[in-house]
Amino acid sequence: MLLFAGQLLRYLLFAAGLMLAACARIDPPAQSGVLVVAVREVPAFFQRDGEQLSGFEHDLVTAFADALDYKVRFVTAADVYQLHDAAVAGRVHMAASMAVGSGQLQYSAPIRDVTQVVVGHADHLAPAELSTLTGRSVAVVAGSPLADTLRGLDEKLRPLIVEVPGIDEIGLLARVAETPGTLVAVHETHLDLAVNFHPDLRALLRLPGKLEFAWAFGNNETDDIKTLRAQADAFIEQSRTDGTLARIQDRYFGHIKRINASGMARFIDQIHLTLPTFRRDFHAAQELTGIDWRLLAALAYQESKWDPLATSPTNVRGMMMLTEDTADHLRVRNRLDAAESIRAGARYLTELLEQVPATAPQPDRLWLALSAYNLGMGHFRGARAIAQGMKRNADNWYEMKQVLPLLARPEIYARLKSGRARGGEAVIMVENIRSYYDVLRRLEPAHIALYAPGQTIKRR
Repeated sequence: MLLFAGQLLRYLLFAAGLMLAACARIDPPAQSGVLVVAVREVPAFFQRDGEQLSGFEHDLVTAFADALDYKVRFVTAADVYQLHDAAVAGRVHMAASMAVGSGQLQYSAPIRDVTQVVVGHADHLAPAELSTLTGRSVAVVAGSPLADTLRGLDEKLRPLIVEVPGIDEIGLLARVAETPGTLVAVHETHLDLAVNFHPDLRALLRLPGKLEFAWAFGNNETDDIKTLRAQADAFIEQSRTDGTLARIQDRYFGHIKRINASGMARFIDQIHLTLPTFRRDFHAAQELTGIDWRLLAALAYQESKWDPLATSPTNVRGMMMLTEDTADHLRVRNRLDAAESIRAGARYLTELLEQVPATAPQPDRLWLALSAYNLGMGHFRGARAIAQGMKRNADNWYEMKQVLPLLARPEIYARLKSGRARGGEAVIMVENIRSYYDVLRRLEPAHIALYAPGQTIKRR
């Protein structure tokens, strides 16, 4: 019955997709100068923040379009069925992040491969092996290739497959966190993302085989499709060779396994218990500097666990763990005053951002400035010089986080005026802040300031 319902849903979605835009096929990108791409809005793969677009697929597709000197237009699809139908009908030039082999499509070279897992709640009795799935309900996102994986199991092992429409993988995993006893199947990247918001999630079983994801094209063997697919293959190969693919992968997923489940659970507890006391202070710091208050809160948690009285053995003190020299430079009267410390830390990070060369793009510029917050600008400049001497891109965080740990090696720091530094600690700090920031952006609303940073309020 559930399978029949899934098939009926698929038919209805297919029909709806055809009715929504059954117009003529769009012009080839070589003719229009615009590459039209269908995507699903899934955290870290493609997401909107107001007018700002980001995510792994966004960045990779944009780089592809730039390489061909095309503009790019993204068309969002509600689910995998709509991705498939848009590509087959020729309403888009390609669909991003499709599992290779599904539907009546042609595929580029694989971009990534992922492990498939069955996920449950940590407090629930876990199935010990595949045979224990027999007859149990396992939910998947409607249209997910994991449904096919589950159907491909031996009949004696096969669970009852429930395809859930109108939800993404992160939302499906949230249901597991809220309802112990529920089982879902996702690929491991989605689990790695979700466990930062829901530390009680656990991978219980690994399903056989891996899924490969690629860009999908309509199966109409026109010269335009053949050309675009060949260009995609060449771009993907070049991206593997020159490190573009690795850098984009690291931008969105390089930090997500840094903090263990118990550490993330403590952080989420403190969001509810401690953060409300200081939320207004972080809002005020954002209004002063323009830096997202949630990033400042993530930095403060990494530095002091939101303890305004924190003190290190080296006399670094306060909510933002300011050194005496930094506090004097910023004219801080009391490092143990939470509001003053937060404002000063935000101002200091602003100064560091201004000193990072303008050639560094965002968000790399921010991660680099955070590493300087830990190291000091002298060590940071020394690390940039080392990176340039090694022919690495000193404006790229992925490159720099491989260089920074070298500052603890005698043969390296002997060449630096600033001397030895624990660059590996700076990398860990930045990666942790990235994880905390991801969680805060999902759980805490943005603060809309009434006035731009530095704007004077006129009084009548």
